[in-house]
Amino acid sequence: MKPLRKLLLWIVLIPLLAVLLMQLYFFIQIGWWVNHNPQSTSFMRQQLSVLREKNPNAKLQHAWVPYNRISTYLKRAIIASEDANFSEHEGVDWEALQKAYEKNTKKGKVVRGGSTITQQLAKNLFLSGDRSYVRKGQEFIITFMLEFWMDKERIFEIYLNVVEFGSGVFGAEAAAQHYYGMSAANLGASQAARLAVMLPKPRFYDKHQGSTYLGHRTELILHRMESAELP
Repeated sequence: MKPLRKLLLWIVLIPLLAVLLMQLYFFIQIGWWVNHNPQSTSFMRQQLSVLREKNPNAKLQHAWVPYNRISTYLKRAIIASEDANFSEHEGVDWEALQKAYEKNTKKGKVVRGGSTITQQLAKNLFLSGDRSYVRKGQEFIITFMLEFWMDKERIFEIYLNVVEFGSGVFGAEAAAQHYYGMSAANLGASQAARLAVMLPKPRFYDKHQGSTYLGHRTELILHRMESAELP
């Protein structure tokens, strides 16, 4: 093989090999998390880095609690607010994505996400909040890995423990303590609905808890919670 052709071949193969190794890392790491709890996530590390730019001693508010020590109200509220078909789909809700695409196209901007709880977890664990087709493609791959390795309850347990609820506030236990001074197990229906509504913009609502939209949306989720199907 001529030197130039060999060089071009390596130029193609090396990035491809790197991508494959990265996918293998994701796959093995997710397999480990079936029986072991994640100590941190990509979103946690990014947020901690931002907080430490202003305060070198900043720490995140986060405490892991088992699934059965998280209020059923919060579980129902989050499913009602974020992913009504969580127990039924296989990681991606294609119908919800189509509806989101149509609504965003009509409005001319992103006003609806369409991401499932599994997709949100995939992004939180490994990726960033940046929007790009490459990142979205990687999110889909990790989503299917999560659904391959874990049952719905385990996916939801991890999500409830790592999702961001405010500036430096991660997981249901930290959120319950931060906003209400109680454990996640003791959250009532209204408190749970309010926390669930904060999820799309947690840092914003952390600073704007008197938001009119937050109040109206909380009432809506309260009505939807009864029909939410838990895994």
